[in-house]
Amino acid sequence: MDHEQLTQVRDTAIRLLTRREHSELELRRKLQLRDFPADLIDQVVARLLAEDLLSEERFIEAYIRTRGARGVGPQRIRAELQQRGIDSATAEHYLRTADEDWQARALEQYHKRFGDQPPHNMAERSRHYRFLANKGFTSEQIRRVLDE
Repeated sequence: MDHEQLTQVRDTAIRLLTRREHSELELRRKLQLRDFPADLIDQVVARLLAEDLLSEERFIEAYIRTRGARGVGPQRIRAELQQRGIDSATAEHYLRTADEDWQARALEQYHKRFGDQPPHNMAERSRHYRFLANKGFTSEQIRRVLDE
């Protein structure tokens, strides 16, 4: 029975990983939601990590690329990675080394939302600032966009 259940846990994990990369924490949570025993989850996750079928590095790189392409800034991505079990130092490292031009992304999101018109007054500037801040861009990136 135990071997059969172990196979079931592994098959479920593999099925989840074929859809997209997962962090270790995400995969564990999804397996726990399916009421698999914790000891079997631990065994399967350890084996998947050893076989490089589960990779935090691949997950982080794919996550940054996908979220960045959707116009999400580095601050928000960092917070989202932390919610998925990635420590802040690791997230920061990958965000710094990512092949993303965050300033260009911020400008792109700004133009997409507000066009080429600069803010006409302080209230409008604040609203534009909040929009980019909610998208997850840094205050420095936002100031550069608004000053252009």
